[in-house]
Amino acid sequence: MKNSKLTSFMPKIVIGSLVASLALTCMPFPKGADQAIAAASRSSQSFAKFMQMNAPSRTVKTVGGIQTVTNLSSTVVLVNKQRNLPSTYVPKDLVVPNVPFSFSGPSPKKQLRKIAANALEDLFAAAKKDGIELKAVSGYRSYATQKSIFERNASIKGEAVANKTSARPGQSEHQTGLSMDISSASVGYALEESFGSTKEGKWLKANAHKYGFIIRYGKGKEKLTGYSYEPWHVRYVGVYIAGEITRQNLTLEQYLQKSI
Repeated sequence: MKNSKLTSFMPKIVIGSLVASLALTCMPFPKGADQAIAAASRSSQSFAKFMQMNAPSRTVKTVGGIQTVTNLSSTVVLVNKQRNLPSTYVPKDLVVPNVPFSFSGPSPKKQLRKIAANALEDLFAAAKKDGIELKAVSGYRSYATQKSIFERNASIKGEAVANKTSARPGQSEHQTGLSMDISSASVGYALEESFGSTKEGKWLKANAHKYGFIIRYGKGKEKLTGYSYEPWHVRYVGVYIAGEITRQNLTLEQYLQKSI
């Protein structure tokens, strides 16, 4: 292998999504095999430190009797039924990705954090190139919005059922600005399990990780995630981590716990 190939190849394997997560994309790769190996080693150590800093046990504290996450701006922030976001939390870098939506007009739910928005644009461009037409349905939701959604679902379905299909306020990944619900015309842009059986849903499952996204609530993972299967709900975690989670068929909870 020529040195130039090794230089570009090794850091990408070792560093993975850390390039995006830690904003290292502007750093020039060194020339020569020895320098490439040294850079890869440093990147590996940085990645290990990044994962250690974001370990579930290190990123939660009790606030007013509620287990509240502390690494709010991290791309691997873990939010679930045991780990709540503060009611006042709003991501600072929300933008509207340049992708087609299932509805027209301005709306907060068109927004994502910038890093996730950029990745979503790449994902949609790849889908279009493959002849797959997707549309974004729902991204960022405030604590107040999620509260209204959960209460409405609970009044219609009952609280127990609602708790399996929608998050309580403070427990929704949508509040992080890193998640987007995606659908297609084949299911009328609805958010339902049948989307997973469509060509669009199958494409999304097979390709989301290439752009840093995971299917957050996978089939057969209900006991681990606490939620029903949602083939439409993608969560940005970065390319390398998304690839590892997908390859190993893990939940985000399992991956973060395993990485300690």
